[in-house]
Amino acid sequence: MKVLVATEKPFAKVAVDGIRKEIEDAGYELALLEKYTDKQQLLDAVKDANALIIRSDIVDKEVLDAAKELKIVVRAGAGYDNVNLNEATAHGVCVMNTPGQNSNAVAELAFGLMIMAVRNFYDGKSGTELKGKKLGIHAYGNVGRNVARIAKGIGMDIYAYDAYCPKEAMEADGIKPVGSAEELYATCNVVSLHIPATPETKGSVNYDLVGRMPKNGLLVNTARKEVINEEELIRLMNDRPDLKYVTDIMPVHNEEFAEQFPGRYFSTPKKMGAQTAEANINAGIAAARQIVGFLKDGCEKFRVNK
Repeated sequence: MKVLVATEKPFAKVAVDGIRKEIEDAGYELALLEKYTDKQQLLDAVKDANALIIRSDIVDKEVLDAAKELKIVVRAGAGYDNVNLNEATAHGVCVMNTPGQNSNAVAELAFGLMIMAVRNFYDGKSGTELKGKKLGIHAYGNVGRNVARIAKGIGMDIYAYDAYCPKEAMEADGIKPVGSAEELYATCNVVSLHIPATPETKGSVNYDLVGRMPKNGLLVNTARKEVINEEELIRLMNDRPDLKYVTDIMPVHNEEFAEQFPGRYFSTPKKMGAQTAEANINAGIAAARQIVGFLKDGCEKFRVNK
């Protein structure tokens, strides 16, 4: 059995070493395709692969058509919108993610962005503190829970909204659940986004929702750019010069944001949430173990397609 690690943005070497050990100790072959610059390189590499580990790499119909021997794809990370699940199912390919492995790294970055924003992007002018501010966590999953943990240490007043998480689970963590996204935004000085990009959520963070935030509100996005209605957010930030937006996912309209809102907007040059040595190791080794479990025992825990 051949396991291919195909990463345009490679894992750290220590993570690759860990992946190799898991795969080779199980008696399988490991192949690497790193820093590829053309899709054809991926198409050629997957032709004889039985299993595939990816990060943000795109697995679409063309890739699946080329991968005649493929049985499983594991996305090393939580989000999996870069994999066409319907096509994977049609091709008889199991798709998994590795939830929770990058969560602390993303949560720490969210606070790095928050602190930079409330300190006016370190421009030398007096800023404000996070302590005592109301933090809204939009989606209380693995990352949201880590954001809450850090926020407690800072001394923030923490609220959360998640349509799929029981309020009792939030209350058990000392978090104040609210009944709707609208209530969350209307209540909180800072909102940290952690919703996935789905047909229901794409473009849902819009003029009306963000416009409910109190004066000097701060929106932090370490989730997905697709959940933001960029045109409406630009219009809102022009109408509300008190609002700030910081993101780990560069918007399609990045230049417009940067030109129109100096001192109120920041985007990382590329997605950095999971870019730590620890997250690399955790997610990569988890992906390798899940592949071994699937190939040896048929284990489908963390399967995300039908």
